Amino acid sequence: MDKSREGDVLKGDVLEGRVLEGRVLEGEDKAIAALKGNVLLITIDQWRADCLGVLGHPAVVTPNLDRLAREGAVFTQHYAQSAPCGPSRASLHTGLYAMTHRSILNGTPLDDRFTNIAREARSLGFDPVLFGYTDTSPDPRILEADDPRLLSYEGLLPGYRAVLDMPEAAAPWHEWLSEQGYDVVEGESMQRPVDDSVASPAVYRAEHSEAAFLTGEVLRYLDEIEDEPFFIHATYIRPHPPFVAPAPYNTLVDPADVPMPVGLGTVAEEGAVSPILADALRADWIRAPESEEEIRQMRATYYGMLAEVDAQVGRLLDALRERPDWAQTLVIITADHGEELGDHHLTGKLGFYDASYRIPCIIRDPRTEADSARGQLISEFTENIDLMPTILEWLGAAVPSQCSGASLLSLVRGVTPDEWRDCVFWEWDFRDPVGRYPERRLGIPFDKSGMAVIRDAAGKYVHFAGMPALFFDLSTDPDGLVNRIDDPAYALTVLGYAQRMLTWRLEHAERTLTGYLICPLGAVDRRAN
Repeated sequence: MDKSREGDVLKGDVLEGRVLEGRVLEGEDKAIAALKGNVLLITIDQWRADCLGVLGHPAVVTPNLDRLAREGAVFTQHYAQSAPCGPSRASLHTGLYAMTHRSILNGTPLDDRFTNIAREARSLGFDPVLFGYTDTSPDPRILEADDPRLLSYEGLLPGYRAVLDMPEAAAPWHEWLSEQGYDVVEGESMQRPVDDSVASPAVYRAEHSEAAFLTGEVLRYLDEIEDEPFFIHATYIRPHPPFVAPAPYNTLVDPADVPMPVGLGTVAEEGAVSPILADALRADWIRAPESEEEIRQMRATYYGMLAEVDAQVGRLLDALRERPDWAQTLVIITADHGEELGDHHLTGKLGFYDASYRIPCIIRDPRTEADSARGQLISEFTENIDLMPTILEWLGAAVPSQCSGASLLSLVRGVTPDEWRDCVFWEWDFRDPVGRYPERRLGIPFDKSGMAVIRDAAGKYVHFAGMPALFFDLSTDPDGLVNRIDDPAYALTVLGYAQRMLTWRLEHAERTLTGYLICPLGAVDRRAN
């Protein structure tokens, strides 16, 4: 028996089929949702913050995202709260830091007691639908021990209805490719080049890419619902590895034109910064290629993959612009985390460097209140936990007391709120419940296998539970190359950052009920006053 809360629909029905048909809103739900407007929330997996043409990148090709940026606003200091996908998306969807939701790994369950943006949207009369994946590991306490949802971390966020359930294995896409005439071998990914070179094109044509398939399904859904209100979450998995792009995107960017990574001169020098880096750099799947030729080609391929996704996002946005309800549609595009792409001799997303956590965020508010500020580049520090409050405020709904984030609507409309944050925080957990990697390799106890970062315009303080702390003076060392933690000249500065981190943890501890008081007046909610 499924013991999860009523209203979190179709959790089991997405396990087998390729596509679930849309449900047309009816009656009161339809009327309520129609008054609020539409929401399109897009995440692009592993998208670096610097990879937007509108920000002046010398090699990326993103005309469609750039156009949306001119129609809305770009947040240039926007950060994810964790990595990899599961923990980061848990923060995005709940408005909570990882220290509160504690879904800290791909596979760590998300506590069912927390609400999320999909549940809130459903309570407002929407039928929130998903195209792609949320990587939400279900709370095992509300399921039977033999529930098949406990066999994969790539679960569905409660509250969403999966019209297209497509985790990393991409079975629906493979099925569709087979229908297009491709020779699809069971158990073998089609996300591969025609030969062993990363410069080679993918085995599929661009019009048959994963992104093209997902976009097509979103467009089909929009055609089916016609003028009904919608709340759509579309998740594009590329440019997440493997690094392979279909023609012509595999040759779109000349490797000679790409900027080279930042970092110290050698792998050994980089590893000396921290034991966690030294250990990570021993892994072939994390350490970046050593030759300049390979680095340049890897980056060129990544930029080509992003250009292909940009084209498909543009295809979706162009279709929406033709709909009469485009003027009532909020669009938010962001990422779950970044990609090192050779910075500090690393690939992937890990550790404490900006490339893994600083991500793009574009918000297009269709209402006239945003007209005076369209096309602006917003440099205030913002975080993915701000997106749930932003959407809810735009819909005219209350923000749940659990949320640590703050709405970005004022910034989008050209007004910086008083006492806006002057720093950002993120966390990375590297514990391993199965293989016990930290205990075996680093000698760190299970519950000390984590770190937290506070970063502002001047510095970055990294606190490990089981290793020495780090401090980087970003005012003189913007790439974070020199660890100043043991420099006496920085002792008071480091103390200040450590105290701010402690204050942050005290301020944002779990607080769903801390605003209540049980007293002779009943259950008094301070936040309601």
